[in-house]
Amino acid sequence: MNKLSKAGGPNRQYWLLKSDGEDFSIDDLWRLPERTTHWDGVRNFQARNFMRDEMKKGDLAFFYHSGGDAPGIAGIVEIMREGYPDHTALDPRDPHFDPKTRNGESNWSMVDIRGVERFSQPVTLSEMRTRPELAGMSLLKKGNRLSVQKVGAAEWNAVLAMAKESKGA
Repeated sequence: MNKLSKAGGPNRQYWLLKSDGEDFSIDDLWRLPERTTHWDGVRNFQARNFMRDEMKKGDLAFFYHSGGDAPGIAGIVEIMREGYPDHTALDPRDPHFDPKTRNGESNWSMVDIRGVERFSQPVTLSEMRTRPELAGMSLLKKGNRLSVQKVGAAEWNAVLAMAKESKGA
């Protein structure tokens, strides 16, 4: 595991960012220059508020693939730039265009991320459901479909331990 991965520091927060692997995967991120991009297209107010108001530069997030046969956490990203207006909401040619946006100002936010670590094997949703220490994790609660979620330090470390176990398998 990368030094950045282990929970530490009194002010660091942990997150989970969901992406449909067919739209944008961790492999796509790894192909980008410096493994850096913006996390855009979030169109839920609570998730937007997390990015706009709470995510800080240096926070870490799990990169979660939500689609496919075995949804799961594929790796770790670092927040490189705090929330700023999501320009994709203003572009009618972009799939994340928001026709309700007025006066050329986006109501939506995005952050910049950098890939830190790709897991050799994803930590699958079904595996996480078997772990009592993850029972309170937002991802595992019924009806939680947020694309941006908070992750507690204990949950963060439990998932890292699972990723390390699957690495040795």
